[in-house]
Amino acid sequence: MDIAVDKVTEIILRVRAVDVKEGATDPDSGSNPTDDGATDVLISGTDDATEEELRAMIGALNDDERADLLALLYIGRGDMEPEEWADAVRFAREREAAGEGAAHEILGIPNAGDLLEEGLSNLGITPDLPQA
Repeated sequence: MDIAVDKVTEIILRVRAVDVKEGATDPDSGSNPTDDGATDVLISGTDDATEEELRAMIGALNDDERADLLALLYIGRGDMEPEEWADAVRFAREREAAGEGAAHEILGIPNAGDLLEEGLSNLGITPDLPQA
């Protein structure tokens, strides 16, 4: 695998941070964090940099790392088996070349963080992730 497990772990954490965000439920709220119990921390907004940071992080990976990241996703999702790693990487390269990129694909899947973790697990790699 050409991508470091630490990088995958960081991406998993950031993907999960994006996944827990909700759309604006009270866009006209005039309250402040103290009054509303800081519940707006789970609401996506125009000043939310988490998704932007995740896109930048994935975009900064080299081609081999992005292909490995997508291959982990495919293996975690069950599209391919761990024994098909080379095929998964080849498929990931084809998908990225034909599509909008790894970040778009990963952010388009609601449970991508779990699937990436499952992909690592299926390869016999246990990432150092905080327990929920």
